[in-house]
Amino acid sequence: MIRLAFALSFLLTFIASSLAQERVTVAAQRLSENGALFLADARGYFKSEGLDVEMTAYRTEIEVAQAVASGAADFGVAAYSAAAFDYAAHGFIRFLASQVEEKKGFEGNEIVASNISWASGLRRVEDLVGKSVAITHLGSPAHYQLGQMASLKHFDLAKLTLKPLQTYDAIALALAREKVQAAILPATYARELMVENQAKLIGWYSEFGEQQLGAFFVNGKLPQANPAVVEKVVRAYRRGAADYATMVQLDRQKKRVSTVQTREVATVIARYVYPGRPLGRAAAAVEFGAFPNDPNARLDLADLARQVEWYKAQKLIDASADAKSMVDESLVNTH
Repeated sequence: MIRLAFALSFLLTFIASSLAQERVTVAAQRLSENGALFLADARGYFKSEGLDVEMTAYRTEIEVAQAVASGAADFGVAAYSAAAFDYAAHGFIRFLASQVEEKKGFEGNEIVASNISWASGLRRVEDLVGKSVAITHLGSPAHYQLGQMASLKHFDLAKLTLKPLQTYDAIALALAREKVQAAILPATYARELMVENQAKLIGWYSEFGEQQLGAFFVNGKLPQANPAVVEKVVRAYRRGAADYATMVQLDRQKKRVSTVQTREVATVIARYVYPGRPLGRAAAAVEFGAFPNDPNARLDLADLARQVEWYKAQKLIDASADAKSMVDESLVNTH
């Protein structure tokens, strides 16, 4: 009888514990830029909030935004895009916290040239005029960055031949095979091409401008339907962002350094980004390619507004889109 009572008690405890874990779904790409999410999951920050998180990997930032807007996922983290801004402008998603950022003095996205184009004189951003430049899609972060560089260096963006190739893998392959003359790629992709002598570096985008690259966002209906869950998810995500921020460390000469801590964080993220690859090499790629981020995952509303205005000027999103309406200020930290 005592054993039966104990077994029943254990079963009831297990059931109660299972019921206490509220299930949420998150969409993301397998990119180190989404390290805050992966760290929050791996280190149990979601579980400590009573959440059972199921993550689904998508190929592009557009697919992530579509999944959250449609309700296929509750939350998502991805780079900003025209699609995400359009969904946010119509209330289908709401931005909650920041992803990573381009910051002066830190390596981020890199502008690279094919070997033949480099040999033919493509050495500066201004030399992109008249050249074919690969991006994932029109309305992508790379498209925006090209627009900012065109404005700064006084050349016409329309004189570049933009080649939307959907994924970074496709862009890297096209550049290596001389199918395009240049591209903007995250450091992890650009460095791999350069190590294999398949591309040459023109420069870092952070030499030309600073930008918050993306955000953590929620389906537009959820903040009203279940604000407590949204608060818990954001709280756990912010803890992951604080951990991610420790990976980018500089020495007195402003050079990036590798430490036990940075390698440990990179190893955790690498398991999500490069499943099946040798862990040591994968972790090194994550560590080297880490972007700076705000440790509190605060949204930069001024920068968000600048980006929205640029996309409106390019007629990629509705002219009535308002950056302030894209966030729920009762749930987010801003700066």
